[in-house]
Amino acid sequence: MDKETIVNLLHRYKNNDLSDDEMLKILHRLPFEDLAFAKIDHHRSLRTGFPEVIYCEGKTTEQVALIAKNITERGTNLLATRASEEMFSAVKEHLPMSRYNSSGKVITCTINTIKPLNHRVTIVTAGTADIPVAEETRETLTMLGLQSILVTDIGVAGIHRVLHHFEALNESKLIIVIAGMEGALASVISGMVQCPVIAVPTSVGYGTSFGGITALLGMLNSCAPGIAVVNIDNGFGAASLAFKIIRSFSIDGKQS
Repeated sequence: MDKETIVNLLHRYKNNDLSDDEMLKILHRLPFEDLAFAKIDHHRSLRTGFPEVIYCEGKTTEQVALIAKNITERGTNLLATRASEEMFSAVKEHLPMSRYNSSGKVITCTINTIKPLNHRVTIVTAGTADIPVAEETRETLTMLGLQSILVTDIGVAGIHRVLHHFEALNESKLIIVIAGMEGALASVISGMVQCPVIAVPTSVGYGTSFGGITALLGMLNSCAPGIAVVNIDNGFGAASLAFKIIRSFSIDGKQS
């Protein structure tokens, strides 16, 4: 439920296209809808600029499918992260047009046209094993109206691979760096570019990587300024922050 949807409802009511009872029924379900096991926040897009997203881990397949159905019935685009193949099959029964990114474990369904933002985000991974997190990031950016380019496997073990992309990185408006192991790639790239860098530590690595904690601490303690760090494997969080930063580039509704 975004600003345009609410304005449209008001116009329909004003023009008698909606009865008093119909309008009251719609208003009754705002700002959230209670499904007993979940309370769907239909006003989130109005407050934050993008709608509620389903985090699927810990939910049953039936719960995910029902939440997805209720979100899209309001004309809201669907984004569900950490989703299994089984969950996608259940969602697809209600939403045949839905799509599944098996690498990123993301379900998407576009109900309304997504408003594009005129800036592109560069996503960089240190290794091939970081691609699943990059795919979650990319899918989220797409649903938020942002184009992205993905550059993979340019970790610091072969620094010449980073330097090969020096010009493209310096032309970027915002870079999301995704890395496991010691997480050094974010520091290297932030020391090379003028734009903001969002770092995503991943759980990729051997024993003392501690499931991504080593990369997280390395990124938090970077000596290169201008890095924001999100949680381990949180591609969704990185994309959401990128959206808010880029959206703030707009002045009086016009892209700067």
